[in-house]
Amino acid sequence: MVHPLQFSDYASSLDLKQFESPKDLYLKLALPYVPRILHLLDQNPYSPNYGCFDRAFWHYRTMDFPCGMSQEMVLLLALVYKNEYKGNPFYQVSRIKELAEASIRFILHSSHQDGTCDDYFPYERAMGALVFSLYSATESYLELKMDDQELADFFIKRVRHLQVENETGRLGNHQALAALAAYNVYLITNDERSRKTAEERLELTLSWQNKNEGWIQEYEGADPGYHSCSIDFLAKLRKKKIFKEGKDSDELKKSLLKAVEFAWYFMHPDGSYGGEYGSRNTFHFYPHGFELMVPESEKAGQIADAFLNGITQGKRYRNDDDRMTTHYAYDFLQAWEDRVPGRPLSIKDCRLNPETIWLKDCGLIISRNGEENKERGGRYTIANLHKGGVIKVFDEQGPIASDTGLIGELTDGTVVVSHLVQNENQIDGNIADVLNAKWRVQGFLCKRRKNLMSVYKNLLLRFWCLTIGRFNANLTRLIVQKIAITGKPKTHYIFERSIELLPEKVRVTDYLDPSTPFNRLSVGSDATSIYVANSLTYQESRLCPWQHANWESLPIVNGKKVWSREYFRGSKHSPYNS
Repeated sequence: MVHPLQFSDYASSLDLKQFESPKDLYLKLALPYVPRILHLLDQNPYSPNYGCFDRAFWHYRTMDFPCGMSQEMVLLLALVYKNEYKGNPFYQVSRIKELAEASIRFILHSSHQDGTCDDYFPYERAMGALVFSLYSATESYLELKMDDQELADFFIKRVRHLQVENETGRLGNHQALAALAAYNVYLITNDERSRKTAEERLELTLSWQNKNEGWIQEYEGADPGYHSCSIDFLAKLRKKKIFKEGKDSDELKKSLLKAVEFAWYFMHPDGSYGGEYGSRNTFHFYPHGFELMVPESEKAGQIADAFLNGITQGKRYRNDDDRMTTHYAYDFLQAWEDRVPGRPLSIKDCRLNPETIWLKDCGLIISRNGEENKERGGRYTIANLHKGGVIKVFDEQGPIASDTGLIGELTDGTVVVSHLVQNENQIDGNIADVLNAKWRVQGFLCKRRKNLMSVYKNLLLRFWCLTIGRFNANLTRLIVQKIAITGKPKTHYIFERSIELLPEKVRVTDYLDPSTPFNRLSVGSDATSIYVANSLTYQESRLCPWQHANWESLPIVNGKKVWSREYFRGSKHSPYNS
């Protein structure tokens, strides 16, 4: 057993040469999170909150209920206790096992009578928090080989809730994880109803997959970040079903292969992934599902390897606040466990030829030009026309430009944007000439909502949650979704955006009605306007500068105000050339 290190010294110790192999990069990523989550955990057996990971609740006491999602962190403890990873000082440390078991039991004791839990407000009964914590608890239970009838009965109670209730909105990753968590309960209890629930949620998830393009719906479209989560959960489920039932599901395998094909386009040349062109603006990347799919898909291996290569260059995204810190940490350890040796050709070697792909169902354009920046692997461009032409440009060095659409303030103080999902946008384009493709999108500017909490609003929300909302969680969720996510208060002001994919640059031109009463006008490099917990995290493309126009001085051509910009490596729009 590795002698435990002092937590204060632990992170620095992980820079040793023992982690030089690509596989062990997963360990180097994951293990430093263990001291972090131990810091968040109530470790006092005499505390009524023993095992709680929500430090804001048990320590700072700024919250009046514990966040159920926080208990997802338990799986990281279970894995480091059980497995003798390189540089793992927590292996077989009895205290770690005690804390993991206490964390699972806290999930039981902190839940409502029906087995549900809350996330952001009381009596929310959030399905996301329920399935994330249920999967982590059941997976930890299996890893630690626990035998506790009270916990087993509680797990069944949670699945019973999934049998009769569902959440509003289409979040494919939640449904995929619900299927995985329910199947874990079946493995623990042999409860046939839990197995049936797993099958029902799997069927629902697959019904939300676009059959032409492979993406699994997240609210109003495709989000590559959350798409990687869905792949991960479905691949985990497939592995468990094969082990338990002794056979594969052709439908699930086919679905996963199609999903991997879609994800392949959104692994950028520098090893970063996803972004604001997705329906939920996320940089999420879960590698374990891709590692599990390597035996069936070369592209899965290419995606995973590109991610690992990006790690060495500091290109992965960061989402390390107290609430989200372990969404992916345990996944790194699971990816390490299932990494398949003998890797395929690199993603770079498969992208040598120029190509432009138009995924019309989700509105995404992917274009690679092998001639520009040839020494850096060529130019790689992604744009979403359903989001008003949000566009990102990369090469192997990193982001060349990030343009998340128009954002401006009208003279009355109203902030308007072009980047909200509008599937009804008018789109014209031609990709017959790969090196000179041109696209045009037209839509309405929408009011940007940015509702902050206030004392009055908080009191009103609490009153609602303790009265009407207490007995109708989905009604509360529907209202919140409408306010913060799906609502799009349109103006009558029209925007047009032209995107030209030229051999040596990308030209973006915006056309606006001169009568639009702008007080100021910008193009954001990382602007978003809907609430997504996992958006607005750090990724290098967020270092691209915002661009600001002098509205009065913009030229008028054919009755339209025109604002044109050209993106290429070395331009002022790149993060290190401004």
